Amino acid sequence: MFKTACQEQLLPGDTLQQKWEFAQEAGYDAIELRGKGDFHFRDRLPELRRAQADGVVMPTVCVDMLHFFGAFDPDLRRDAVAQMKSQLSVIAELGGRGAQTPASYGMFSRRLPPFEPPRSEEEDREVLLTGLTELGEHARAEGVTLFLEPLNRYEDHMVNRLEQAADLIRAVGLDSVRIGIDSYHMNIEETDPAAAILAVAPLIGHAQVSDSNRFQPGAGHLDWPAWLGALDAAGYDGYLAAECRLTGDPADAVRSVPAFLHRAAG
Repeated sequence: MFKTACQEQLLPGDTLQQKWEFAQEAGYDAIELRGKGDFHFRDRLPELRRAQADGVVMPTVCVDMLHFFGAFDPDLRRDAVAQMKSQLSVIAELGGRGAQTPASYGMFSRRLPPFEPPRSEEEDREVLLTGLTELGEHARAEGVTLFLEPLNRYEDHMVNRLEQAADLIRAVGLDSVRIGIDSYHMNIEETDPAAAILAVAPLIGHAQVSDSNRFQPGAGHLDWPAWLGALDAAGYDGYLAAECRLTGDPADAVRSVPAFLHRAAG
């Protein structure tokens, strides 16, 4: 049976403790945190420690920043790496599993003019390997994992498919760097999402879920039995973290996810 988590911004309540009460009643096993830039996540440590003392389960954090370690600008890259190191340290202090980040978001797309990015594929790869190595070494020192999330082609021009993330992770060679899969992006990029999961099974460290239309699982046309069946066959033992928009009544939509996923998993 899969464990489910819900990102904190989707849960009703003013405090993590209130959100956790709702999450437990809805059938979730954990809350996934969001890590904003400007060291905002580090500054939340007193709040997070209080929540942890009150029993709130917070195994992962998903980055919520404007730039990432694959940025074109070197100053933005350095800032993104520093922010991610801080988030890895905070989630480690909470006894969590790790932090999820894409290589970039909204920085460039080869699907729209001018089509040619200001950096070659070879330069992209060098930047990504440098960033992943530095972050992976920090994660290893902290005892947590960095989860690299492939995004769809309209949001990132560098890492779109699981096989691309796997290639980078193998080149880095650190167990502290793994793939953070997302069902929505896979629905766009993978010819056969279930086969893609099985092809990189040992490298999958985290999973985020939303349906084909980015709404909550069950609101679109994604083949959930196949997707979840592949993840089960891959031996995945982490959380399924809801990262989605909501359609219908927000509270009802959030409440529906754990039961839907458990039914789809058989």
